[in-house]
Amino acid sequence: MFTRRDFLQYSAIAAALTGFSGNLTKVAAQQSLTQQDLLNFDSRGKLTLLHLTDIHAQLKPVYFRPPSENFGVGAFEGIPPHLVGEKFLDHFGLERGSALSYAHTMVDYLDMARSYGKLGGLDRTATLIKAIRAERGDDNVILLDGGDTWQGSYTALKTDAQDMVDCMSLLKPDAMVGHWEFTLGVDRVLALIDQLEYPFLASNVVDNDWEEPVFESTRMVERGGSTVAIIGQAMPYTPIANPRWMMPDWSFGIRAEALQDNVNAARDAGAEVVVLLSHNGFDVDQKLATVVSGIDVILTGHTHDAVPEAINIDNTLVLSSGSHGKYLGRIDLDVKNGKVVDYSSTLIPVFSDVIEPDKEMASMIQSHREPHESELQRVLAKNESLLYRRGNFNGTWDDLLCTGMIEERDAELSFSPGFRWGATLLPGDDVTVEDLYNQTAMSYPSVYRLEFSGERIHEILEDVCDNLFNKDPFFQQGGDMVRVGGMGYSCAPNENMGSRITDMTLLSTGEPIDPKRNYVVAGWASVNEGVEGPAIFDLMQDWLAKQTSIDVQANQSVKFTGV
Repeated sequence: MFTRRDFLQYSAIAAALTGFSGNLTKVAAQQSLTQQDLLNFDSRGKLTLLHLTDIHAQLKPVYFRPPSENFGVGAFEGIPPHLVGEKFLDHFGLERGSALSYAHTMVDYLDMARSYGKLGGLDRTATLIKAIRAERGDDNVILLDGGDTWQGSYTALKTDAQDMVDCMSLLKPDAMVGHWEFTLGVDRVLALIDQLEYPFLASNVVDNDWEEPVFESTRMVERGGSTVAIIGQAMPYTPIANPRWMMPDWSFGIRAEALQDNVNAARDAGAEVVVLLSHNGFDVDQKLATVVSGIDVILTGHTHDAVPEAINIDNTLVLSSGSHGKYLGRIDLDVKNGKVVDYSSTLIPVFSDVIEPDKEMASMIQSHREPHESELQRVLAKNESLLYRRGNFNGTWDDLLCTGMIEERDAELSFSPGFRWGATLLPGDDVTVEDLYNQTAMSYPSVYRLEFSGERIHEILEDVCDNLFNKDPFFQQGGDMVRVGGMGYSCAPNENMGSRITDMTLLSTGEPIDPKRNYVVAGWASVNEGVEGPAIFDLMQDWLAKQTSIDVQANQSVKFTGV
C-alpha cells in the first residue's frame, strides 16, 4: 500500500532528482505526480468522511497563494494553523520543493506555481470523490460541504448561486452548512435550500421572536456499519461580519450549550459517531473541542486554513480542508462497539493537471459558464505582478483595489475588507473580468466616500484587529485585518484592544495621522444598509482601463511587532 508518508517522501525525492532550486520544469513536476498518487491512502476501518469547504464558487482550477502571515495569539500562538512557510514545513515534516510544500506554503511560490500549475476545479474533485466511493463503497462514505460555497465568482453572482447549487448536486453531499450563503438574502437562501436533495444544517441559528430553530440541526445516517450523527454549525457571527439587514429575523451565535444538547440527543438516539460540520473557524473549533464533549470529528471551515492531517484535541479530531477547491479532506474511522478506536486522515491537494476531469461535472460547469464566456475572458489590463489576497494583512490584490478607490473616488485613504477569498494571478497573466470578480463578486459591493477623523480611523482598526486577535477565539468575529490604502501603521497582535495599532502615517506626506483631522476615505463592502456609490467591480473596471500595465509590489507600510 502506497501511504501518505510514502507520497510525501516520493514528492521530495522527485523534487531532488530534478534539482529543484526555483527552476523545476512543469513537465518534470507533473511526471512526479499521478492521479493515483493523490488517491493512495492508508485506510482504516469502514467509515470514510470526505470534506469540502470554502470553495467560494470556484468551479475551475485556480492559483491560490497560501498566506505569509497567519498570527495566532494566546494559547494558539505558534501552533497549527498559525504556522507559515518553512515553520509549517518543519512542523509537518514536508520537504521544500515538494508538491505538498507548494500546496501548503508560499515558499518559492511563483516558481512552484509555474511548475505544478493550478489546483482545484470541481470536475477534478468529482473524479477524486467518485474514485474514493468506488474504492470504499457508497454505503461507507459521507461527503460534507462546509459552506461558503455559493459566493465568490462572476457566474455565482449573475446566477444567484444557481451554478453552484446545480454543480454541487452532482457530488451528492450528505449535508451542508453556510456563511456567505446568507448574503444572497433570506428569500433566495430558502429557495435554493428547497432545491437541495440534502439538508442545510445549522444548530446555532434561531428566529428572533421565539428562539425556535430555523434549520435542522442534525442528520442521522447509516454508513460504514455505524450510525453517524452529522450536526451543522453556521458561521456564528454572520450578522456582524456581513449585513444584518439581509437576515433580520435570525439570530446566530456559537451556542455551545445548545450544541452540547444536540450531541447528547444524537448519542441518546443511537449515534456511534458524532461529526460536527462547522463553519466556526479553526481556533473556535479547537476551543470548542475542549468545551463540548462527545464529538468525534470536527470538520471545520471559514478561516481557509489547510493542515495536512487532522489534529487530535481531547480525543476530538479537527480537520480544516482549506479553500477554493484546492483540497479534499479525508478521514477514515475504525468504529468498534460504538466507539472510534482508530483513524487515518489526509488533505488531498487537487493538482488539476494530473487529474482526469469528470465528464458529467465538466459538462455542467460549461453549461453555466458558456453564456458568460466572452465577458469572463474580456481583458481589462496587462499584469506584471503576483496578485494575491490571503494573509492577516494587505495582499497585493487588496493594494490594487485600494489604489483604484483612492484615485476613482478622489480620496486620501481607502479601506478594503479583510476577505480571505479571491484567487491569485501570476505575473504576465492578463487581468480579465473573471479575475476581477473573483476578488469582488458579492451582493453589497458599493464603494462609499466618507470623512473619518484620525481618531475614528484608529478606533476602526483597533476594533477589527480585536476581531482577529482576541485571545479568546469565541470573540473572534470576522475575517482578516481590514486592508488600508494611503496609510502605514504598526500592529502588535499580542497586545490588548486599544494598544495594538500605533504609528499611523499618511503615506502621501509622511506625517502622522492627526486624531482631530478629518480624512476623506473610500471603501467598499460596508455592512450598513443603503450605502451609496458605484459597485467595486464597476469602479475597478474604469480604473483598470486607464492603466497601461499593473505592477504592484509587496506592501511594506504595515509593520508587525511582538510576533
